[in-house]
Amino acid sequence: MPLIQNTKKINPLDLNNNVRIGVAFPLNDESMTSGTQTTREQLKSNFLNLLLTIPGERINNPNYGIGLKGQLFENNISKTYLQENINSQLAFWMPEITVTEISLQHDIDQYKVSITLAYSITLDESEDSIQINYS
Repeated sequence: MPLIQNTKKINPLDLNNNVRIGVAFPLNDESMTSGTQTTREQLKSNFLNLLLTIPGERINNPNYGIGLKGQLFENNISKTYLQENINSQLAFWMPEITVTEISLQHDIDQYKVSITLAYSITLDESEDSIQINYS
């Protein structure tokens, strides 16, 4: 019996268009009523929430959050340290996501920082990215 190559795992909730998985970000009038339709969209929203939450900000979960903005404006931030910190938080809170690449762009004259995080989702072996801009 031959093995099936390149099988894709699909969450049954993703097949039902009438089901909303969770809350979409950014929180606004449209996203509050529409929500996310797939588990992949919800994972991305949850990951963004984890990145932007400052440790200690979430009630009863003082260790939740990466506080990305505070880390990006440190004097000597390395991509390796940042990736290790993010992956350690992900291993505890969202083990189905792993950051594969981090890209930082600094514009010192305009006081801007941009970070792009490429990540993989182990549930369906897909890849995606998030870009966050600070000025």
